[in-house]
Amino acid sequence: MFVARAANILHADLDAFYASVEQRDDPDLRGRPVIVGMGVVLAASYEAKAHGVRTAMGGRQARRLCPDAVVVSPRMSAYSAASEAVFEVFRQTTPLVEGISIDEAFLDVGGLALISGSPADIAARLRREVLRKVGLPITVGVARTKFLAKVASAVAKPDGLLVVEPDREQEFLHPLPIERLWGVGEKTAVKLRRRGIMTVGDIALVPERSLAAIVGPAAGRHLHALATGRDPRRVVVGVRRHSIGSQHALGHRSRTPAELDAVVVGIIDRVTRRLRAARRVARTVVLRLRFGDYTRATRSHTLAEPTSHTGQLLTVARSLVAAVGPTIEQRGLTLVGVALSNLEDDDPLQLPLPIDRHGGAALDATIDDVRDRFGTRAVTRAVLLNRDEALVMPMLPD
Repeated sequence: MFVARAANILHADLDAFYASVEQRDDPDLRGRPVIVGMGVVLAASYEAKAHGVRTAMGGRQARRLCPDAVVVSPRMSAYSAASEAVFEVFRQTTPLVEGISIDEAFLDVGGLALISGSPADIAARLRREVLRKVGLPITVGVARTKFLAKVASAVAKPDGLLVVEPDREQEFLHPLPIERLWGVGEKTAVKLRRRGIMTVGDIALVPERSLAAIVGPAAGRHLHALATGRDPRRVVVGVRRHSIGSQHALGHRSRTPAELDAVVVGIIDRVTRRLRAARRVARTVVLRLRFGDYTRATRSHTLAEPTSHTGQLLTVARSLVAAVGPTIEQRGLTLVGVALSNLEDDDPLQLPLPIDRHGGAALDATIDDVRDRFGTRAVTRAVLLNRDEALVMPMLPD
C-alpha cells in the first residue's frame, strides 16, 4: 500500500543540458537540431532527438538520421559554469540539495510552506529562476519519494512540471512501462515481458516471492518495493562519491595493444589525480569494456590495501586489460572505462610490510602540484605525447 505523506521532494533535471547551453549561447542554433560531439554524440537537442539521435550514438549514424543537424564541439568549461549557476539557484531554494550529476538534483522542500509556499509553487518558481538567471530550461517532478519524483520529471520532459500527489500515485505510476523502474534494463525487461509483465502495475500485482524467482531475490525485492510505492530514501546533503571513474570512446578503428595501453594510461592518470584531489584512496579497480559487437564486459580486482598511487593502480588496470586481451582481439573494442571504488578517506594508514621507501606517493604529489599550477599538459607521460587529449566530463565536486 502507498503510505500517505506529503509530496515534498523535487527532482530537477536540465533538458538536453550540453545542447541547451549551446543553443543559449548561440541564438542561431535555437530551434534547430544540435548535436554536441564529433565522433560520439555527447548530447542532442530535442529537435535532433525527434529524428532518433541519442546520446552515445556514433557520429556518422547520428548524421544519417538527422542530415540537417548542426554538429558542435563540446565546451566543458561552459557546461561546468552553467551547472554551478544552476546549483546556486537550487541552494537558494532549500538547504537540502542532493546533487546526482552536474545537470540534476533532488531537493527536499518539506517545512518551507510558511515562507515559500507549496511544493508546486516552489517548483514553478525554481523553473522561472533557472531560466531567468542561467537561461536554461529545466524540468521538475514533485512527489512523495525520490523515485516517483524522478519518474515524474522524466514524464514531464521537456521543459515541464509534474506534481504527483500521494492520492494519485497508483494512477500515475501503474500504467507506465516496466522500463520506468530503476533496475529494469534490457535483459530484465525481456525476462519480465516473456511472462506477460508489461507495466509497473503488473509488477505490483506479482507476489514478491514470484518476482524474485524471475529476476533474483535482491532485484525482486527492489522492483516490488518501487512498484508498490515503497522508497524510504531521504534527500541527503554532502554524500561523497562511491566511485571515481572515466571512460574513453575509441570508435570502430582497430587499436594496437600499444595504443590501447596509452588510452588506459591516460584514464588512470585522470582518475588517480581526482582521487588524490578528493583526499581519498581506493581498494577496487573496475574495468568496463564495450566491444565492437556492442556487447559489454566488466572486470574488477580488489587490493589488500587501499591506495591512491598512480603506478600501483595502473598495474592493476593493465593486468585486467591483459586478461581480456583475446576477447578484444576477436571482437574489437569501442569503449574502455576505469572506475575506482571501495573508496575511503585518505586518513593516516598503517603502512603494510615491507615498507617501500621509494614508493610513488612523493612523485604523484609533485606531478599533481605542477599540473595544478601550470595546467594538465605541463607534465605528461611520454606514451601520451602527441596524442589527442580525451574529453574530461565536468562533474560535481566531491
